[in-house]
Amino acid sequence: MIENIFSRPELFWFILGLVFFLAELIIPGFFIFFFGLGAWMAAVACLIWDPGINLQILIFLIVSILSLICLRKILRKKLFFEKEDHSMAIEDEFTGREGIATDNFGKGKKGRVEFKGTSWTAESEHEIQAGQTVVILSKENVKLIVEPKK
Repeated sequence: MIENIFSRPELFWFILGLVFFLAELIIPGFFIFFFGLGAWMAAVACLIWDPGINLQILIFLIVSILSLICLRKILRKKLFFEKEDHSMAIEDEFTGREGIATDNFGKGKKGRVEFKGTSWTAESEHEIQAGQTVVILSKENVKLIVEPKK
């Protein structure tokens, strides 16, 4: 079986690419994927013509590195959150959720809100009384913007 894989370079490159793609699912960072692309392009090259081992390795390296440099940023934008989107993902953990005011505050005056077992600095355009349930409108760094629950 092993001899058969090495006697058919297209099969070797295909399996190597598959291993890279599977490793990408386990290892974070989104960079191993591009080595899988390089391996599969080397496999395609072996199917089309019979390049020597040096040319196969060169195809693998060139495609892997060029695709990593050119496509990683584009694919990360399409498949994963960008930095701006990360803040939105974090904000979604807060937005619309309820907390309890621990002191009185209102327009122009900061107060504190208990949320998820942590005390947060909070601001509101409305008068908030200690013990009142509030709804979180947004989060700005470590400050919550809240309004009274209706």
